[in-house]
Amino acid sequence: MNPRPAPAPDPAPGLTLTVAICAYTLERWTLLRAAVDSVHRQQPPPGELLLVIDHNDELLKRASELAGVTVLANQQRPGLSGARNTALAAARGTVTAFLDDDAAARPGWSATLLAAYRDAGVLGAGGLVAPHWQHGRPRWFPPAFDWVVGCSHSGMPRRPARVRNLIGANMSFRTDAARAAGGFRTDLGRVGRRPLGCEETELCLRLAARHPGARMHYDPSAAVRHHVPRQRATARYFAARCLAEGRSKAMVARRTGPGPALASERAYLRRTVPAALRRALLHGRLGTATALTAGVLLTTGGYLAERAAQLTHHPVRGTP
Repeated sequence: MNPRPAPAPDPAPGLTLTVAICAYTLERWTLLRAAVDSVHRQQPPPGELLLVIDHNDELLKRASELAGVTVLANQQRPGLSGARNTALAAARGTVTAFLDDDAAARPGWSATLLAAYRDAGVLGAGGLVAPHWQHGRPRWFPPAFDWVVGCSHSGMPRRPARVRNLIGANMSFRTDAARAAGGFRTDLGRVGRRPLGCEETELCLRLAARHPGARMHYDPSAAVRHHVPRQRATARYFAARCLAEGRSKAMVARRTGPGPALASERAYLRRTVPAALRRALLHGRLGTATALTAGVLLTTGGYLAERAAQLTHHPVRGTP
């Protein structure tokens, strides 16, 4: 018998929560419905649920039929960053949480996020993003690289802790602070299926620079389950995503400086990857060891290629 989950903490008094889900395709309609339902089941329920549709009239019409949701059209540049900024502009809660359209929040998610803001020094809070593999995790796919599929990797804290940045599928911010900082950069981040990202990292770094001493808080008990489809469980997607991550990190480093932009990555390369490689070799998992090595090389290669392009004033176009 599974033990009952611990009761969610009481949220900070005077704070209210807006939950925002951004969607762009009808292909995820069933997953989107599950995401909305998971928010409705939160106790206590959030004060507001926004569903932002990214330039898709058919999806906008279908979404308007959902109950208990305020549906908005993306008013900014197409892409996830523009959709999130549309949600920030409309949010009435003192805290705005973002949940991916292919993720489902677990019980206690919203209350745990909101409780983090009892501490006035917390500007953002997020939690565990657990992968839900549509056809099972490939034997070669290393948990240390679960960030490739938008999830928490094996090197992340197992207890509440301060972090540099939050994961996009499961994050929240003080609404006024995120607005005052200008929201998410629309020249970064995902547009449709283009696997670029790091707009969340850049916003977290910008907030930290604007508010010295403020913190991003990670609590793994504020958990969501993130759907991982078959097409993301391939070596081709793994390679493309690693290259894109390296490029994205170089774009962030250009704006914030390589020190803040790469601090977590240095720790990851010093501790998480070597430990994962030792385990893989110890247990004879050569496919996993190969993926770990290739992932580091591809991500580094993407970073160096983008940096070289920046130095010659010719940004790299497209992705593999």
